[in-house]
Amino acid sequence: MKICPLSVFDAPINQSPNFPFKPENWIVTLVDIYKSTIRPILFSVLRADPELAHEQTLRLLGWLDRRGENPLTRWQQSQLEHSFCLRDVRLEQTLWGLKFPNPLGLAAGFDKNGVAARIWGHLGFGFAELGTVTFHAQPGNPRPRLFRLIEDKAVLNRMGFNNRGAAALATRLSSMRGQSSVPIPLGINLGKSKITPLDQAAADYLGSFRLLKDWGDYFVVNVSSPNTPGLRSLQDAAQLGAILAALQEENQGQKPILVKIAPDLAWDAIADVINLAQTYQLAGIVATNTTISREMLRTQIIKATGKPVTEEAGGISGAPLRQRSTEVIRFIWEQTQGSLPIIGVGGIFTAEDAWEKIAAGASLIQVYTGLVYEGPWMMRRVMAGLLQKLEEQGLKGISEAVGRQEILS
Repeated sequence: MKICPLSVFDAPINQSPNFPFKPENWIVTLVDIYKSTIRPILFSVLRADPELAHEQTLRLLGWLDRRGENPLTRWQQSQLEHSFCLRDVRLEQTLWGLKFPNPLGLAAGFDKNGVAARIWGHLGFGFAELGTVTFHAQPGNPRPRLFRLIEDKAVLNRMGFNNRGAAALATRLSSMRGQSSVPIPLGINLGKSKITPLDQAAADYLGSFRLLKDWGDYFVVNVSSPNTPGLRSLQDAAQLGAILAALQEENQGQKPILVKIAPDLAWDAIADVINLAQTYQLAGIVATNTTISREMLRTQIIKATGKPVTEEAGGISGAPLRQRSTEVIRFIWEQTQGSLPIIGVGGIFTAEDAWEKIAAGASLIQVYTGLVYEGPWMMRRVMAGLLQKLEEQGLKGISEAVGRQEILS
């Protein structure tokens, strides 16, 4: 096992006297100054605007990304890996001919325009999904449109696919790929432009795919965001079928194409999507997007607007989504007998959360809100925890855990 170098702040993850004394089990991690100090200051003291904080984070990461290939950049990358990475062959996954250093990826929505595409691998991610990107550039919905629900460890967003457009992302990725290699697979999440009528959705998705197909390692058809009017209606079998047919005709089997579904679909509707995925030979399903449900939330009032959370539009991500997304993953796994790869996303904060989704049937997993609440040391902690789980279960690699519900007992 290869563990990134340690700092003077490192401390054992598990100090229980019952924990077997083996070097690979004494994985250490940086004391989390983010959770103990930075997060409380940002969230409660400064009450920093969530979208502004997000933009500033991307600005910093984008600056690091633009440094190019030189000795200083390589030193900076090694320092990032020093703090945030944990690599081990047992964590590797291979899907669609792509090698993933570990199963934990950055979910779509965090880096819509690929400004930090080369950095995510140095922060401990096994892959990153860029976007959502639309054929036409668009500003998204009016602000404020991003809110923390701290009591629920959740985020409410109604961003509305704000992005610079598929052509700009293609230019960015073509330039980046020409300058240096990217250490992890990059997916691209495709959405429908707001100005495009629903009956022209297939052409809109196809336009984005044509511009980007040479630059993404895999593609995700996003028909499940609640923040573009009418978009979720595209999950209907007839409309989704038209989109998938157009994309696969253009694709000719060159790139893996997946579809991302909502957690709020009824079981028969999910079964319809599974049938379409099989009919059009999709590479897999991403389960799930954000939820429009407001059940069981502790947060009652959005302080930034003064309105009840039930009156605020947008999708909820984070801890409230955890159970439902796992149920959907398990349903897809059972319905397909494990033949259709699943990327599981929704409410992952810890190694236990990740392990649960993998055991339910997810070959890969993604995080967004968990990163906001857990901070940049999250990836290393989750990887350490997954290695511990593999050791406890006597499994040789993470692929052996996929769909093995019995390992949760």
